Amino acid sequence: MTSTLSFNSHRMLFLNTLAFTVCFAVWMFNGVLVTFLVDNQIYSWSPVEIGWLMAIPPLSGSIFRLHAGVWTDRFGGKITFSILLFLCAVPMYLLSFANGFWHFVICSFGFGLIGQGFSIGIAYTSVWYPKNWQGRALGIFGVGNVGAAVTTLFAPTILNNLTHNGAMLDEWRKLPQIYAVALIGMGVLFLIFSINKKSDAAKGKTFVQMLQPLKQLRVWRFGLYYYLVFGCFVALAQWLVPYFLNLYSISLVAAGIMASIFSIPAGLIRALGGWLSDKYGARTIMYWVLGSSIVFCMLLIIPQLEINTPGQGIMAKRKGTVTFVSDSLITIDQKNYPLIKKGSDESEGSFHIFPVKNIWQAPMVKIGDEVKKKQLIAKGITHIFFEANIWLAVFFIFVIGFMWGIGKAAVYKHIPEYFPNDVGAVGGMVGLLGGLGGFVSPIIFGYLLEWTGMWTSMWIFLFIISVICMWWMHTVISRMRDEAAPTTKEKFERMGGR
Repeated sequence: MTSTLSFNSHRMLFLNTLAFTVCFAVWMFNGVLVTFLVDNQIYSWSPVEIGWLMAIPPLSGSIFRLHAGVWTDRFGGKITFSILLFLCAVPMYLLSFANGFWHFVICSFGFGLIGQGFSIGIAYTSVWYPKNWQGRALGIFGVGNVGAAVTTLFAPTILNNLTHNGAMLDEWRKLPQIYAVALIGMGVLFLIFSINKKSDAAKGKTFVQMLQPLKQLRVWRFGLYYYLVFGCFVALAQWLVPYFLNLYSISLVAAGIMASIFSIPAGLIRALGGWLSDKYGARTIMYWVLGSSIVFCMLLIIPQLEINTPGQGIMAKRKGTVTFVSDSLITIDQKNYPLIKKGSDESEGSFHIFPVKNIWQAPMVKIGDEVKKKQLIAKGITHIFFEANIWLAVFFIFVIGFMWGIGKAAVYKHIPEYFPNDVGAVGGMVGLLGGLGGFVSPIIFGYLLEWTGMWTSMWIFLFIISVICMWWMHTVISRMRDEAAPTTKEKFERMGGR
């Protein structure tokens, strides 16, 4: 961390953000390519194999983030970032020669290492900025998450052009080559225009000494925050497509648009989160982020409901013979019993925010029946319907994505404040935990869906994680505040008992 702001600070921030955008575009590469290959029957991979091919790059891009951050502190970002870009270009290029599942597995693990660019960029950006600029700088760097949208938006069009709209399917192999060239080009730009700078605090330290901060529980608490705001964000960005598709019976294209309403703003808003963290403090921002996550996840837990339950019925006031029965009236001898008729179905064709109900009474007797006093002659039926309106759901999900985007920057604002001399190691570990969240959470979502049969069960998991994060943060902050402020008794004793 430096004490002054310079033109080179902004220059390196631009280069780091550009490189991270390229890294993130490569990291999400399999999501488009594997889908294209299966849809065009080039490979007949099972859903399980497809899932693994999409999960392997996030996995390999997370497990070495700690090492990448430490190496950046020790050797400087110019060297570390350039080596990563050139190194990952090799398996990306070799992917163009892949034939079969295991070839793809190996190459995907190799180019998935590009995910370490996050830890490198965090550590390398941090050393160029003073403390009061850390939040903004790291927030702007995090905008590189839009690299995922770059691949989603442009890679399908490039594939269509390369294969002449499916006429020459084997030309898909040129796409990995294009991405490999992009990695090499970015590596060359980084070598030419970047300035190497090491962390002053890392000089003379051994690797083991640089890992000492990881013994502090605070690091793992920050990691849990990042598991929620980044790892669950990555998982949810993928899971929302089948969620909308199955829950609301809309088209695949429409489901993709709904999911993008969550993912795109969450990536772009990260810079705002950095500015807000600098201005109001990361702790305050995290209270808002976690509080919003708790409220809106709770609102999304309630699934679509359609319930028929017994309502208020009608009993005969005296014994007699049934002489008339309709859906609105029962007559026993000369005594009339009016019934509530079934109304129109409120669940169809109307916009409802809250649950709606329809109440009616159905006859339980027929003409000629002999009834006794207090016998049930018409049963009450109450129909309750909750549609979980799609537009409200989209709005709630948008708010969650918006707040998580701000939370990503707030989490990393904490790191240079508490660990100014160990940003690489701590940032790497926090990024590792967040990245693994993107790998683990979809698996948890799948098991919850299988066990409960409810698509909204994932919101239960996210609600619980949000509550744990809020409870842990508030408990720690309350303890710190109590330790910092003397008790009334201590104040009295310091004043000599007066």
